[in-house]
Amino acid sequence: MKLKTSITLSEDVLKGVERAARKTGENRSETIERLLRESLVARARHAADQRDLALINRYADELNGEAEDVLDYQIEP
Repeated sequence: MKLKTSITLSEDVLKGVERAARKTGENRSETIERLLRESLVARARHAADQRDLALINRYADELNGEAEDVLDYQIEP
């Protein structure tokens, strides 16, 4: 379901939206919705990446130790 709302944008942002709309053949509302969705997805992906990185960093020493142990078994005498 779509809801109607009113927003206030700076002139330069609105010009950018209009340029993007012309390039894609969308109207302004479609362009704003698409750009917002893309931004929200990117923000969620970035947050997930940051959580993953924090986990990797928390266990980095342990994981590196395991990798070195595995590599030790692969070294030919």
